[in-house]
Amino acid sequence: MSPFGRRMGNGLGKSGQGRGRNNGGGFGAGGFCVCAKCGTKVPHERGVKCTEVKCPNCGHVMVREELLNSRG
Repeated sequence: MSPFGRRMGNGLGKSGQGRGRNNGGGFGAGGFCVCAKCGTKVPHERGVKCTEVKCPNCGHVMVREELLNSRG
């Protein structure tokens, strides 16, 4: 038992996965944002999620290249 009178858990939720998408790890500062509609690629900006960026060509939401490739 912990000093607080309750058993301490392992920090994992019901699924046992823990940290959510991508195991909690970011993809890093580099990489690209890709338009899911037209395929336009722009460099990823640190601190800005790709889903917050609109495609400069068609205005559609961008996604992280690594996420697009992992679906393959």
